[in-house]
Amino acid sequence: MPQTAPHREPFGHTPDGRPVDLWRLESASGVSAEILTHGGVLHRLSVPDPAGRSRSVVLSLPDAAAYAGPGPYFGALVGRFANRIAGGRFSIDGQSHRAPANDQGHTLHGGPEGFHSRPWRAEPAADRAALRLSLLSPDGDMGFPGALTVSVLYALDEAGTLSVSFEAVTDRPTVLNLTNHAYFNLGGAGSGDVLGHLLEVDGDQYLPVAPDAIPYGPLQAVAGTPFDLTRARPVGDALAAEDQQLKNAGGFDHCWVLRPAAAPGALRRAARLADPASGRALEVWTTEPGVQVYTANRLDGTLADADGHHHPRHGGICLETQHLPDSPNRPEYPSTVLRPGERFTSRTEFRFPHLPAPRPTG
Repeated sequence: MPQTAPHREPFGHTPDGRPVDLWRLESASGVSAEILTHGGVLHRLSVPDPAGRSRSVVLSLPDAAAYAGPGPYFGALVGRFANRIAGGRFSIDGQSHRAPANDQGHTLHGGPEGFHSRPWRAEPAADRAALRLSLLSPDGDMGFPGALTVSVLYALDEAGTLSVSFEAVTDRPTVLNLTNHAYFNLGGAGSGDVLGHLLEVDGDQYLPVAPDAIPYGPLQAVAGTPFDLTRARPVGDALAAEDQQLKNAGGFDHCWVLRPAAAPGALRRAARLADPASGRALEVWTTEPGVQVYTANRLDGTLADADGHHHPRHGGICLETQHLPDSPNRPEYPSTVLRPGERFTSRTEFRFPHLPAPRPTG
């Protein structure tokens, strides 16, 4: 079965009257993805279980107005700078810059009007299940220097892998850190929390954080800590450990440093998530140096999707591939500076290894 071009349908309006479109990608594997032009949101990602029963494995909100309001970044593309910048302050080439604070005195995910809140221009592929979203972020946007042109390609292949590929260029030196902020629950919305999911992370070190979620001190080895996910273990078992880092965040909200890739720019596995109850499994592969694992510690059951399924605490888990938090202020971390004449590229793949391999054609 050949891949087909995306199709579009209206998804209502934001409170200020801006129309939002929903684009649907479909794969021969039975996997389908729904993407919104508001925030570049991955609204649904429907995946069959081993028996062929399909459920969306990402948490969602009911309508455009809900996505446009304050919320936990469900499925959004976040930037200019994913994760946190301490105090919103940073300098490039000796020049100081400041972004607005929106989380405990720090800048989170690009500020209160980051990329998650913007309309993205959509261009569907003509002959495959792919959608390109683009955005122009002007010089000074949320305090960040440089006019930045960003392009994000969502693509589904015949095996059911969803890839998210980022590109960006700037006309002034700036800092950049982009990710997708999907909350995964492999049992599907309405199936409860993810404490029974098995999680493995391909990193031997992580970043401890202060109570305000800003990293402090050197990288710490995961060995001998609840952050040792080098072998799969139930999320709930890890979160139940007596550990001040877990108490500070209410669970995981930490960045793991991934093992080096085989070659610069090469994909390597970042994490594997499995749900024994449904039989679904997810592998995250990326070119990024880190993955922020967030166990939806702030969800409290008040938010719900279009079918009335409420999202409880620990109702999903984010596996945000990215550069390390507060990198602009940490010269020892991999650089997030982008300069004129350079092209930022990043790729992450969400693979579902429990699905059968596609049949050869021809």
